[in-house]
Amino acid sequence: MMKNGTFLKIEALSKRFEGLKALEGINLSSKRGEIISLIGPNGAGKTTFFNCITGMTTPTSGRVFFEGKEITALKPHVITRRGVARTFQNIRLFSDMTVLENVIVGRYTQNALPIFKTFVGSLVRGKQFNKQEITTRKIALELLAFVGLSLQHDRLARHLAYGDQRRLEIARALASEPELLLLDEPAAGMNPQETKSLMVLVGKIRDRGVTPFLIEHNMQMVMGISDQIVVLDHGEKIAEGSAAAVRKNPKVIEAYLGGGGEA
Repeated sequence: MMKNGTFLKIEALSKRFEGLKALEGINLSSKRGEIISLIGPNGAGKTTFFNCITGMTTPTSGRVFFEGKEITALKPHVITRRGVARTFQNIRLFSDMTVLENVIVGRYTQNALPIFKTFVGSLVRGKQFNKQEITTRKIALELLAFVGLSLQHDRLARHLAYGDQRRLEIARALASEPELLLLDEPAAGMNPQETKSLMVLVGKIRDRGVTPFLIEHNMQMVMGISDQIVVLDHGEKIAEGSAAAVRKNPKVIEAYLGGGGEA
C-alpha cells in the first residue's frame, strides 16, 4: 500500500550561472503518489530544477529533502540509491547495446555487492554473483514487458522507433527501483497516439508505487494526468495548483498558455 505524506520538499532553491538567474527561491512540497507536472516556456529553468534535485547541478542556495532527509548536492549515484531516478529531455541510451542490456545497466545501483569493490573480487563469479545476474535479467525482462517492449529485447537500442526509445529510457530508470521518477519531456516528439499511450503508462507507473514528476510541454497530457501543476517563468514560480486553477490563472495565461494548447 502506498504511504501518504510529503516526501519531496524543496526550500528556497536558487541557481545562478555567472550572474544569470536560472532559478530563484523555488519552494515546492509534494506527496507520495501525486503526479506533478512542471511547465513553463523554454528557458524557464525547468531542467535546471531537475538537475538540482538529482545532483547533476549544485544549487547556489536552497535545500532539497527526500523522505525527510536532505539530499542537496549529493552525488547523482547516491541520490539514485536513495530512490530518485530520471529520464532526460534528449534521449541518452546506449545505442549499440541491446534493449535488454540497456535496462540491465539501469540496475547497477542496486547490484553493488561488497565482494566486487576490488579487482580481485570482480574476478570471483561465485554463487551470489550468478544469482544476482539471474535476478537482474528477470527484473529487466519484466520491466520491458511493463513498458511494452518485451518482443524487442534483443534489438539494438538505436533500431527502436523514437517513441519506443522513450519507453526504453523509462524502463531503464525504473530498473533502479526508484520511489520518485523525474521525466523530462517524455512526450517530446511523440504523435497523438503515442502520447495517449504514454499517459496510460504514467498512470501505471504510479499504480506500481512510483511517484511521477514530469516536465512537459504537451498541455493535453499535462491537464489530463496531473494532480498538481507548477509553473515557472524566468526561474521563478508564478503559479501552483490543480489543472483547473492553473488553466485560469492570469499570470500563466500571459506567460505560457496564451490562447493555445502547447508551447
